[in-house]
Amino acid sequence: MHGARRHDLLSAQRARLGREVGTLRKPGARLPVALVYPSPYHVGMSSLGFQQIYREIHAHPQASAERAFLPDDTAAHRAAGLPLLTYEGEQPVGDFPVIAFSLAYELELVGIVECLELSGVPVLAADRDERHPLVVIGGPLTFSNPVPAIPFADVLVLGEGEEAVHVLLDAIAGSTDRAGMLASLAGQIGLFVPALHGEKLGPIAAVDDARLPACSQILTPDTELSDMFLIEPERGCSRGCTYCVMRRSTNGGMRLVSPARVLEKVPAHAQKVGLVGAAVTDHPKLCEIVRPLVESGRRIGISSLRADRLTPELVGLLARGGYRTLTVASDGASERLREEIERKTREQHLLRAAELCRQAKLAVLKIYMMVGLPGETDADIDELARFCKELGKIAPRVALGIAPFVAKRNTPLDGAPFEPIRSLEGKLERLRKSLRGAAEVRPTSARWAWVEYRLAQGGVAEGLAALEAYRGGGTFKAWQAALDRVEAAPKKAARSLGVVG
Repeated sequence: MHGARRHDLLSAQRARLGREVGTLRKPGARLPVALVYPSPYHVGMSSLGFQQIYREIHAHPQASAERAFLPDDTAAHRAAGLPLLTYEGEQPVGDFPVIAFSLAYELELVGIVECLELSGVPVLAADRDERHPLVVIGGPLTFSNPVPAIPFADVLVLGEGEEAVHVLLDAIAGSTDRAGMLASLAGQIGLFVPALHGEKLGPIAAVDDARLPACSQILTPDTELSDMFLIEPERGCSRGCTYCVMRRSTNGGMRLVSPARVLEKVPAHAQKVGLVGAAVTDHPKLCEIVRPLVESGRRIGISSLRADRLTPELVGLLARGGYRTLTVASDGASERLREEIERKTREQHLLRAAELCRQAKLAVLKIYMMVGLPGETDADIDELARFCKELGKIAPRVALGIAPFVAKRNTPLDGAPFEPIRSLEGKLERLRKSLRGAAEVRPTSARWAWVEYRLAQGGVAEGLAALEAYRGGGTFKAWQAALDRVEAAPKKAARSLGVVG
């Protein structure tokens, strides 16, 4: 039975690898890196940043990368007696000299813990020495608050990693002295060494505009986006929404990529193309990118549609490119709240989006929304319900994707409180009742948003609470207990695991 389980798990991994197009291999590289995503394959391979760093590592003259992911079923993986293995070579992750994680989301901290345990590597950096792999953590979360990841990292890559990863790999490949190598890295912008820097983060790294755009290396049907080639026609955002981490853009605004440059990067075999970025619809020549893609018979996807940037031509192209749902973001429940958070979307823009949705014969208008913003009242929720009913008279169907507001570091709303869970749940129920039969309400969990908030606003002690919660079973109650202990005595919680003196 034990052998049969191993065979089934390895067969599934090999089958996924066999369906990929664009996999990189570099046998005999002096510096092999295990590039790990702390969520399952179908999530990790939908990450443009993860794929970009995979390509960059291979581009280094002495390095190569093999990918690994949090198993779909970690219990089955453990029962089969399998360590965490890479996809390309089926090598144990714990045998690599470097393990590099891409961390996108606060709750993925638990995935890092689990991947390290499956690899046989001490979870805490304080328990590792020169016999162990160097553990590096980078990714989108470093734009906001990676401090909870400090207990698990030997090195953090802060900000844009395309150039910083080469500085890192140069230092590792050129050194036999780990302490000296870490000391040299500590002086580089975007490279943070917790053992030397403590908890005070430095500036984040930025890449030269000439390196843009990032784009997919591998196409696979086994992802959330299924065989979609991802590319960024822009990076950053020039808007000033007070809740958004992209205000910490590395150049203070938005960097544009020309339509010609985007189109020349799209491979002939890619039948689906996703345009990815924080503000894609702010690109002044977006239709010049979308039109030839659609006219070539490709399906199209765009992240972060802005309601105030929609035009009949763009929505018509999206419909021709396979869209059935027009998704926009409103974020504030009322016009007053949107004004306060400097979100430029107005009712008139959303009404126009509903009309364009109807004209293009799309099936659904989906609106992303936050509840629990500072100063929000029941009157704001009632205004949202009233307005959704108005939209429902125009669009074929209206769906609300609702998430509790979570204040992030390095934003103007940093430190804003999290609304009590019961209050949030009451507002969601108020919306459901008001919109029954008029619009679909799809909320995310207020409880897990609270956990995300505590990590987003937290430090080393909250990172250690993630470890405690994981070892306590990973339930909400386990998280609540661990985070309550931190709130009572944060320094004691950190000292108990030897992370701070």
